[in-house]
Formats: sequence, C-alpha cells, structure tokens
Amino acid sequence: MAIPLAATSVLQLIFNAADLAVVGNFGSEHSLAAVGSTAALVNLTVTLFMGLSMGANALVSRYFGAGDVDQISRGVHSSMVLSVLSGAFLTAAGIIMARPALVWMQSPPETLDLATLYLRVYFCGAIPLMVYNFGCSVLRAKGDTKRPMYYLAFAGVINVFLNLLFVLVFDLDVAGVALATALSQCVSAFLVTRRLMLETDAFRLTLSNLRLDGRIAIEILKIGLPAGFQGIVFALSNVVIQSSVNGFGSTVMAASAASQQVEGFVWLTMNSFSLCALTFVSQNLGARQYNRIDRVTLTSLLCCSVAGAALGNVAYYFGATLLGCFDQDPEVIESGLTRMYWVCCFYFTCGLMDCIVGAIRGMGYNMTPTIVSLLGACGLRVLWIATIFQIPRFHTEDALFFSYPASWVVTFLTHCVCYYFMRRRLRLNATRVSTAA
Repeated sequence: MAIPLAATSVLQLIFNAADLAVVGNFGSEHSLAAVGSTAALVNLTVTLFMGLSMGANALVSRYFGAGDVDQISRGVHSSMVLSVLSGAFLTAAGIIMARPALVWMQSPPETLDLATLYLRVYFCGAIPLMVYNFGCSVLRAKGDTKRPMYYLAFAGVINVFLNLLFVLVFDLDVAGVALATALSQCVSAFLVTRRLMLETDAFRLTLSNLRLDGRIAIEILKIGLPAGFQGIVFALSNVVIQSSVNGFGSTVMAASAASQQVEGFVWLTMNSFSLCALTFVSQNLGARQYNRIDRVTLTSLLCCSVAGAALGNVAYYFGATLLGCFDQDPEVIESGLTRMYWVCCFYFTCGLMDCIVGAIRGMGYNMTPTIVSLLGACGLRVLWIATIFQIPRFHTEDALFFSYPASWVVTFLTHCVCYYFMRRRLRLNATRVSTAA
C-alpha cells in the first residue's frame, strides 16, 4: 500500500520541482526566490484542510474495518462536500491575504510583487486541490493507492507541458507556473471524482446523494482539525524559520527553496508509512483487532526509518548535482548543502515522529499529538530562534537549521511515551469488554 502512495507523493513533488526548475531557468531574475518564499505560507494555509482529509480517511477506514456499509456511504459523500467547502474558503482567503501575509513574513521588496501574484493565481485552484485530496483519502481507506497515482501522473505531465507553454511561449513567468498548477489540479480532481462515481460498492459517489451528514462531519472535524492544527504548528515554525532565512538575503532564499524541493522527496516517502499506519490502525480499531495495532506501528516505524536514513543520506551525497537542477550559482549550491546536511541526514527522525502520530490518531486520540507537537516542534524552534539564534556567534545558517533535527528527536520521544499509555488504556478497555461479554 505504501509504495504507490509514496510514488504518488514523489510524483507530486517532481511536478512541483518542475515548476521551480522552469521558473528558475526561464523566468525573470527573482522568480525562483519569489516562488520559493511562498512554500511555507502555502503549506500553512493548505495544511489545515489536508488534516480534514486525514480525518475523512481515518473515519471511513474505521467504518470499512467494521463493515458498516451505510456509514461508509455517508462518509464518502460528506467528505466530498467538505472538500468543496474547504477549497472555496482557501480560494477566498488566499486571494485576500496573500500580500499582507508576505509582508508579515518580511519578503524582500524585489520578490514581493511576484510572490503575491503567484499565490493569488495558485489559490484559484484550491477547490480541485481539495477534491483530489479528499477523494484520494476515501480511496485509501479501502487500500486503493494505485489509481490516484495514475491520475496524478497524467495530470502532472499536463502540468509540465503547460509550464513550458505559459513561461516560454506566453512569457507569463510566475503567473504561468501557478496557472499551470491550477489547471492540472482540475484534471486530477475530475479523474478521482469519476473513479468514485464508477465504484460498485459502498464507496460509490452519487451526485444526487451529495449532502453533509452533520454527525459524520463532526466526527471528521474531531479527527481532522487536530491533525490540521498539528500540521499548522509545523508550518508556523517553518514560516518563522523562513522569515529568518529571508534575513540572509535572496541567495540563501533561493538555496533554501531549492533544498526544500529535494528534501520533499525524502519526507513524502517516509510520510507514506505514516498514512498507512493511520489507515491500518483505524481499520483494525473498527474491526476490534486490537492485537494487530502494535505490529502495524512497529512495522511502520521500521520501514520509515530505513527509507528515511537511506534516501536522506543519498540526497545529501548527490546534493550539489540535485541543487544544480534549480540554480547553477555556486553560492546557492553551497548554501543549499548546509541546509541539506542538517535536514536530510537526520530526516529519518522526522519520519519516526510522523509514524507514531499516525498510529496514535488511528487509535482515536486526536488532541494529544497536536499539543505535543505544539510544544515540541513549534515551541522549541521558536524558542531557539528567539534566544540562541540571536546570539551573534550562533546567528548562522548552521545554527538555524539545527533546530529541525533537535525538535524532531524531542517530539518523537514524547510521542512514544504518549503512545505507551494510550495503547495500555486501549488494551485495558478491550479486556473489560471481553470480560463483560
């Protein structure tokens, strides 16, 4: 299940990297820095609603494990309605708040207008983005990760073609890249919606049945909102770090943007095991197969750590070549390697943290991972930047990016303690139910 899911995520990042490669090589002077500086802000705004799609996945997976056909159907239709509502809100918020948010992030004057234009066009495609992600979450609930991969691959090829067309032929620069992304998202959303409409079981989507079931919507929100807020916590800390990166100038900004694209391949591969842990633990919770939960969690942690350590170190070893795909400037490459050392070489600890969170959410505990992440990830990073990083001796790129692995390790260990007590409580509850029966 994880391999197609990882491939889907990697394909998505390849096409995003193609956006940066096109605009970096064929756009105007500050185009790469402008687009790269928006990444943290995009993640911040989109992450909350991506969390809702995780809530849909967990809830439908639980119904699937329990074999509740009626609830599966209600969950599918409520999820797709939520996707449209989420996308509409994102579109409005993104267009209105783009420039004020970039000013707050201290974006340099030379990139501000380009970054604002990119964001506003990008968020015009928020509805199909949400429809695709919610649809994929529903299909993933029953183990289907292959077809979303095919749909994304097809839409991604269109994205690359439109990038070249809009930038090279029509000279639209950053607006062309954003427009290509929005149009390709429409294609992927159409394909995943069509797939759901062709399903022959309880997962079939019928347009006449599209309505928001209040109880199911609340359940999705209970699971998804904490997950989304947790993602926002990480995105907020990344916004704080991006603001510090901006203080080093456009060279470091471009280097950080290129490095993030390379890092994303590693993270998305590891994150596929976290999503599998969430799905499998939720299914077994619904089926009351509690004895399988520990095995699912341990297997996910093992796979994730091996994948993260291997891919992260390979990425750093070939870092100069990979960064050169985005920018040939030697100073940009050197700065990018500094970030990649602290992030990629220690990225497996981030994967471990995400996997244990997926398992905890699959067991039905939603607020605790959010609180732990708030204190462990965001809190530690902000504290580091506000104190140690302000000391002239430590006001360096190395000191800034060191905050990533430090926060991952502390947060993972705290989540492990939480998992132990939560799993123990679930085991005791299962014993009481069995004894009563």
